[in-house]
Amino acid sequence: MAALLALFVVAFAMVFGNSAADPDLLQDICVADLAAGVKVNGFVCKNEANATAEDFFTTALAKPGLTNNTFGSLVTAANVLKVPGLNTLGVSLARIDYAPGGINPPHTHPRATEIVYVLEGELDVGFITTANKLISKTIKKGEVFVFPKGLVHFQKNNGKVPAAVIAGFNSQLQGTANIALTLFAATPPVPDNVLTKTFQVGTKEVEKIKSRLAPKA
Repeated sequence: MAALLALFVVAFAMVFGNSAADPDLLQDICVADLAAGVKVNGFVCKNEANATAEDFFTTALAKPGLTNNTFGSLVTAANVLKVPGLNTLGVSLARIDYAPGGINPPHTHPRATEIVYVLEGELDVGFITTANKLISKTIKKGEVFVFPKGLVHFQKNNGKVPAAVIAGFNSQLQGTANIALTLFAATPPVPDNVLTKTFQVGTKEVEKIKSRLAPKA
């Protein structure tokens, strides 16, 4: 398992490193100054003399995440917000854990292609093209699947045991738009008449979905 995961990480770095979605770096390192008031397309670099190994390190993906939530899944990110040294490097990782029956619901990453490597369990995965064609497959431990940049995709654990993947992105901060939450839990809310017309349902159904997806107080 360790050897397979190492090969996955190396292949991910080689493929995404040679065709990064983010702009190319213009210096050796640019550790993000997350506290800087100046905003750019990315993050301002802190003084290179102040960079340390901790800027390029995290243990965030070492342990399974808690999946006792609405969707039965949890995404744990290792992006530039967690690893400031990723700033301008055009790559990041995440760990996704799934309870039995859990789902990472349909969503998109506007800034990145995603590749997942299954650590444990078995998942039904898929993405939908702009021609509304579903590309789907069941993947299991040790297998890999790719979700093209910007396309709606999902992962579902239909097994009776937990599952987990490591996901790689060719962006330091890929962005995630969860379709259900974007439409039914936006602030301020999307007007009911937009949702009723779009989904061809009544206002009661829309309000019911909104109440179920509303952030917990």
